[in-house]
Amino acid sequence: MKWTDTLDIAIGLTETKSDVDPRYVRFTDLMNWVMALPGFDDDPNRCNEKVLEAIQMAWIDEAD
Repeated sequence: MKWTDTLDIAIGLTETKSDVDPRYVRFTDLMNWVMALPGFDDDPNRCNEKVLEAIQMAWIDEAD
């Protein structure tokens, strides 16, 4: 999984962080949680605020 796989990441976060409301997540936590997902293997330096916003929005959609 790469940073651009926002839907796959959102699904993984929905499964592993079901007790978390994605609307209130700090980007530092989000980045760490994404990197800890099974199958995630991208360079942390490729992550930025725009990428994290896209992941957060996909996670919000997936959680609803």
